[in-house]
Amino acid sequence: MKRHLKTILGFVILIATLAVFAHYLQGHPEIIRQLKSTEPRLLAVLLVAYAVWWGALAWVLQINLRMFRKKMPAQENILLSAYSSLLNFFGPGQSGPGLRAVYLKKRHNMRVKDYIFATLLYYACYAVISATFLFIGTRPWWQTAGLIVAAGAASTIVLRWYMKRSNIGGGEGLNVVTMGWLFVATAVQLLAQFVIYFIEISSINTHVGVGQALAYTGAANFSLFVALTPGAIGIRESFLLFSQGLHHIGSSTIVAANVIDRAIYLVFLGLLFVLVLSMHAGKKLKWRQTVQDAEKE
Repeated sequence: MKRHLKTILGFVILIATLAVFAHYLQGHPEIIRQLKSTEPRLLAVLLVAYAVWWGALAWVLQINLRMFRKKMPAQENILLSAYSSLLNFFGPGQSGPGLRAVYLKKRHNMRVKDYIFATLLYYACYAVISATFLFIGTRPWWQTAGLIVAAGAASTIVLRWYMKRSNIGGGEGLNVVTMGWLFVATAVQLLAQFVIYFIEISSINTHVGVGQALAYTGAANFSLFVALTPGAIGIRESFLLFSQGLHHIGSSTIVAANVIDRAIYLVFLGLLFVLVLSMHAGKKLKWRQTVQDAEKE
C-alpha cells in the first residue's frame, strides 16, 4: 500500500510540475527563443558529458562488487547499468537500485543487505561531495567545512547503524583502498554533472560564475534523496528555486537550463535504449527468469 501511495504521489508531482512548466513558459516566451537558439555543437558536448557521467555510475557498480569479492564482466556491467538507468527514469521512485539488488542476488550471489550497504557508502560520498559543491563557491570557508563535517558525520552514523543492524563485517574487499576508489568514482560522476549544468546555465546566462554553478550542482544533487518522479522532475527544480540564496541564479535561467537538461537526458536515454536493444540485454541478462525467480521467493 505504501509503495502505491509513493507512486501516486510521484505521478501527481510530475503532472503538477508539467502544468507549472507549461504556464511559466507561456508567460516567458523569451525562454523558448533561447532554447531555439541552442547550438547543435552544444548538444553533442552535453551528450559526451552524460556518457562520462553514466560511465562513472558503471564504475561505481564495479567497485561495489569488488567490496564483497564479486566479479562481473565489463559487457554485463554495461548492459545492467544501461537497463537500470532506463528503469530508474521511467519506473516509480528510485527503481534502478532495486533492479540491481535483485539481479546481483540472483546472478552473483550478492546479499541484498551487502548491496544496500555498498549503495549507502556511495550515497555518503555523494552527500559529502555535494555538500562541498553547495557552499564552496559562495560561502565562507568555515561554513563549507561545517557542512562537509555534518554530512560526513551523518553518513557515518547511518553506515555504522546499518552495519550493526545487518551484521556486515569488514571483509578483505571492504577496505580503505576500495572505499577510496568509490569516492574517486563518485567525484568523477559529480564533476561530470557540474560540467553538464555549467554548460547548460552558461548557454542561457553567460554571467554565471563557476562558484554559482558549483552551488547550483550541489543543490540539484541533494534532490536525489527525495526523488519521487522520473529524473526527480519537479523535485530538482524546487531544490534549485529554494536555494537561490546560495547560487543566486534567476528563476528563468533555472527553468530554461532544466528544459535543456531534460531534453538532452531523454536523448541520452534513447541512445541507451538502442544499446540495450542492439545487444539483446534482456536475453543476455536473463532478466525475465531473474524476475520469476525473485517472485517465487
